[in-house]
Amino acid sequence: MAIPIIIYTDGAASGNPGPGGFGVVLKAGAYRKELMGGFRLTTNNRMELLAVIIGLEALKFEGSEVTVYSDSRYVVDAIEKKWVFGWEKKGFKDKKNPDLWKRFLQVYRRHKVRFMWVKGHADVPENERCDQLAVQAYKMAGLQIDYYYEAQQ
Repeated sequence: MAIPIIIYTDGAASGNPGPGGFGVVLKAGAYRKELMGGFRLTTNNRMELLAVIIGLEALKFEGSEVTVYSDSRYVVDAIEKKWVFGWEKKGFKDKKNPDLWKRFLQVYRRHKVRFMWVKGHADVPENERCDQLAVQAYKMAGLQIDYYYEAQQ
């Protein structure tokens, strides 16, 4: 039997838009991995969604059972309330972040994923760690360019 995987995610931006970052903590049994990245100009919602994508893309085995913990209503509600599937059917017309939602759906469909919303800044240790990683990421030198977002500006 496969070990269940837990992914905690968070995104942050200093200004919205502004420099942004994401943080991810993956846990499977005794295994733990942290991931982070920062961008020079982006939004909080893009970083929240990208954190989930990066966490899922880091998984090595197709069909993994995954629980994602996120403090983003934008992300959790879009999936749990199935809005994103309606957006997809309409070609993401008039929706923000279609590039990331398409990327999300590709990796989401390779696993058995459920989402749990957690209140941000409520002393959930792994969520707090993800927040620290996200903030640390956007404060680093040499931030990545969010080409899709910047092209839309």
